[in-house]
Amino acid sequence: MPSRLINWQVQFFGREWDFMDLYHLTVLLVVHFLCLLAPFQFTWGALWVAILLYFVSGIGVTISYHRNLAHQSFKVPKWLEYSLAYCAVLSLQGSPLEWVSTHRYHHQFTDKLRDTHSPTKGFWFSHVNWVFDYHSRFGSYDGQLMKNVGDLECQLYYRFLHYTYFFHSVLLGVALYMVGGLPFVVWGMAVRLVGLIQVTFSINSICHIWGKQIWDTGDASKNNWLFGLLFFGEGWHNNHHAFEYSARQGLEWWQIDITWYVIRFLQVVGLATDVKLPTEIQKKRKALAKKSIMKDK
Repeated sequence: MPSRLINWQVQFFGREWDFMDLYHLTVLLVVHFLCLLAPFQFTWGALWVAILLYFVSGIGVTISYHRNLAHQSFKVPKWLEYSLAYCAVLSLQGSPLEWVSTHRYHHQFTDKLRDTHSPTKGFWFSHVNWVFDYHSRFGSYDGQLMKNVGDLECQLYYRFLHYTYFFHSVLLGVALYMVGGLPFVVWGMAVRLVGLIQVTFSINSICHIWGKQIWDTGDASKNNWLFGLLFFGEGWHNNHHAFEYSARQGLEWWQIDITWYVIRFLQVVGLATDVKLPTEIQKKRKALAKKSIMKDK
């Protein structure tokens, strides 16, 4: 039996499963199985609802969870910060506390054993199996659950979303059913969520394997143009690891970064302030430190 298959089986079956692991597995299985109904529940209205919600919830993840909350790349008024975070909650990728904590640990231990979705444990672990190992994600960091998000945990709103985030997606599903019936649920929830979840997971896995490495970041992060398009600029992953504080990840004019365009718009109208970007001096220092430019694998 191939060693990769054995490792996958050990990661999946050779450990104890707790309630959170089973919960995450159930949710993923349900939305993926619901996708099987998509060809039989297709309507143009349902497709457009799925596209609209993909954009709303996806931008919520990239602009709120990632660049605003995890990296504090810019500031917006609280009413807008909370609204963007609520959009991200509808992605069903975890509460703000859980998502941001996971991501901050990822940057603290990138591509090492303590990385929450370390590729050193294999492709499938970095892609999805880490989701089913809740204790590994949070239980091994000094024995404290999500201890690195104190700035968010002190806010009542984020604690509220942490304990109720699943129910907001349930409410959305009910609303979609009332408006458009089963087609709206299948496309607006299942198809949209599966697409968004798989694209997000691919940043953790594929973007640490395939693509170009422009900066010497000391890890395996890669720029991947395809996921730059599919996930609103997040695919410029080597850029991000080089300048993780940056509100802009598509650093070149041709690197499409829709999340940055939204942030830039908010900045122009006066809603986004303290927008952080790498200076030319910082870029030169990082470029001079790089060992080589890796070609596409």
